[in-house]
Amino acid sequence: MSSVYFPKELSWLAFNERVLQEAADPNTPVVERIRFLGIYSNNLDEFYRVRVADVKRMIAICQSDGELALVEQYTELLKEIQRKVKKLSKYFDQLHKQVTKDLRRYNIHILHYQQLLPEQIEWAQNYFREKILMHVAPILLDNKVQLLQRLNDSSVYLHVALNRPSKAPKYAVLEIPTNAMSRFVVLPPDGTRKKKQIILIDDIIKLCVDEVFRGFVKFDSAKAFSFKITRDAEYSINDEIDESYVEKMSESMKQRLIAEPVRIIHDQGVPEEMISDLRKRLKISSIDTIQSAGHYRNFKDFIGFPNPGRAYLEHSKLPVIRSKAFAQRNTVFEAIADGDILLYYPYHDFTHFTEFVRQAAFDPLVRHIRLNIYRVASHSRIISSLVDAVDNGKKVTVVVELRARFDEENNIAWSKRMTDAGIKVVLGNPNVKIHSKLCIVTREERGKIKHYAHFGTGNFNEKTAKIYTDLSLFTCDDELAAEAVQVFDMIQNPYKKVRFNQLQVSPINARSKIQSLIRQEIQRCTEGHFAQITLKINNLVDNELIDDLYRASQSGVKVRAIIRGMCSLIPGVAGLSENIEVISIVDRFLEHPRIMVFENGGDPKYFISSADWMTRNMDYRIEVGCPVKSPAAREMIDTLLDFQFKDTLKSRVIDEHQTNTYVKRGNRKKLRSQIQIHQYLKEQEEN
Repeated sequence: MSSVYFPKELSWLAFNERVLQEAADPNTPVVERIRFLGIYSNNLDEFYRVRVADVKRMIAICQSDGELALVEQYTELLKEIQRKVKKLSKYFDQLHKQVTKDLRRYNIHILHYQQLLPEQIEWAQNYFREKILMHVAPILLDNKVQLLQRLNDSSVYLHVALNRPSKAPKYAVLEIPTNAMSRFVVLPPDGTRKKKQIILIDDIIKLCVDEVFRGFVKFDSAKAFSFKITRDAEYSINDEIDESYVEKMSESMKQRLIAEPVRIIHDQGVPEEMISDLRKRLKISSIDTIQSAGHYRNFKDFIGFPNPGRAYLEHSKLPVIRSKAFAQRNTVFEAIADGDILLYYPYHDFTHFTEFVRQAAFDPLVRHIRLNIYRVASHSRIISSLVDAVDNGKKVTVVVELRARFDEENNIAWSKRMTDAGIKVVLGNPNVKIHSKLCIVTREERGKIKHYAHFGTGNFNEKTAKIYTDLSLFTCDDELAAEAVQVFDMIQNPYKKVRFNQLQVSPINARSKIQSLIRQEIQRCTEGHFAQITLKINNLVDNELIDDLYRASQSGVKVRAIIRGMCSLIPGVAGLSENIEVISIVDRFLEHPRIMVFENGGDPKYFISSADWMTRNMDYRIEVGCPVKSPAAREMIDTLLDFQFKDTLKSRVIDEHQTNTYVKRGNRKKLRSQIQIHQYLKEQEEN
């Protein structure tokens, strides 16, 4: 790998290590700490589905093409990944033991079935018969069963050995029914009522596993071990078959369901003959694909770990903030006509956006609502309002991206429901993903057409809007809104030539506009002016843009960046990037906005965007970046960034080795930017 780019896969693992740091932080409430372990586990699953699968795919492609040097390069990268994952897994296990120990200090105990008292065993057996057994359908393994096609990589399974007298064991597999019930069961209180005891349904099933098979198979004893598979998340779309895009996507999704596993993890202490049986049935050839780990598979369910104890064991709720600009007017359109409104979720109330769509659905002056969907909530009030709009005679156009990874099925279902309701559904573009966050409401006011536009950095998803930080800009600026309408026209007419003066639209002009802004900073710096670029994005891995930032640094331009996830740029290297400073913030909310500020000789230019600085976002997706013109909105962005660069509690330095050291506080006061931002926004709206 080139020494001027940090491998993005290893950088992603460094990000996930920052998540583990939150689980390790004793200042984080203890229930939140075990939830962070769940977040880490969920992230690692996705890492294997996407990143590791991609590296393995590249090895296979390069081998086929005879590119032996690249085969060696990717093979070494895979080894580095495995070494890092092994190190993080060891750290995870240590933290899991520590956090469960700390939970016990607050009288919260997570029990294994071997730890149950006789009366608890009786209770668990009854619970199994009454609540769990109805959801359990084992797969009895024989030579006819194609196990690989029966397993879902979002589920946990038990591999069961039914030991028989004078015969080889009979094997079976059963799914832990977490789709039908909570994985966590709070046991009845003991006599003191102080101790809160929790058991997972995995352990209840292990305790009662013989009851599942009794009467169907003759056996002396049964032993069950947990395992989980992770599949390659990629799929291909056959363009030669004459069928609808939805049908093609549905067929492509089936490829993922039978894709070769990139990882199998199982309990420690599993008998070797059971591992051999599993490897054979799942057609596992690589020794590195199957791994042993701690007690629980699919730890991501711990994201929803319950708090049976005191309220202070989890984060206190931050009250959502109502926008004064919206509250002071009768309608959202009156408020936006008064001036641009910038909101910051989850601090601001996301219902301001849902109200924007709801009011548009029945407003007599509204003629057309346009919206693009990447990820939406499973119960979306936004889509319900769009259906209401059709019932009220409005024209509604919704662009649905069917290939939003891991939301494909949800989006296919929504597209069918909206089509049935009379909404014009545009199923994206097979060649580029549509990742922009646009909503346009068109009204007829005094005989003239007026567009009200929303530009965002996050999805129209009521659920994630409570845990992701994202910016939301409402404007009726004629030029911005007209160009936003052009984006929808471009999606529906991909061969029509379009020109954007104000917006940064991938793959049309976003890269060239950003590069031009960087060059302008370099030019001003060479002319003796102060020059600075400030970025807040999720990922920085596009080598071309990284090279531009290196050139800016070498010219004397100051570059400040807040990167939550992957960062292939290496800051602080003499002669290359000594003028570049990068930090990362991981806290209770997932940092998700994309912000760019260019000093521009003392008249800064501000942008928010749906795009990260990744090659896919610049060249292979439809993304939209929008200039922020309102002085009040610019001041708000400056303040948000200032708080984050001054964070002394949750900020980590991204250095050349990505060791995740916390920013040194020195004699500065403690400042936690997410809490400080909430306080600032609250005061702004109240005053």
